[in-house]
Amino acid sequence: MKKLFTNYNLELEKNEKKLLSTFIKQNLKQTQGDDRFFAENKAFTSVLEKLNGGSESVKLTKDERTRIKFQLEQNVKHLKKEMSKGWFFKKWLYRSMLNQYENILEKHFKG
Repeated sequence: MKKLFTNYNLELEKNEKKLLSTFIKQNLKQTQGDDRFFAENKAFTSVLEKLNGGSESVKLTKDERTRIKFQLEQNVKHLKKEMSKGWFFKKWLYRSMLNQYENILEKHFKG
């Protein structure tokens, strides 16, 4: 049976909040001037304000949650591809970031 109401609150730890904040800032910087990404920029700006708000619990809308989840999944896919092509040093650099993104996806966005 499908759930009628879904909780879009994220209970983030300090490190997770900092990592998501950095990820969103990077995403905003890459898509800032392009009009095609207006909706993404609006959603990510809103999420960034909520993350910087100071509370432990971050309330997201369905749109914000799906956009963050999609971007994280795409980033994980890209990191895995880069790690498979790279040598030891590149794999070593990306491994920590990949593990952190996968942990956030598994903990907060699966289900």
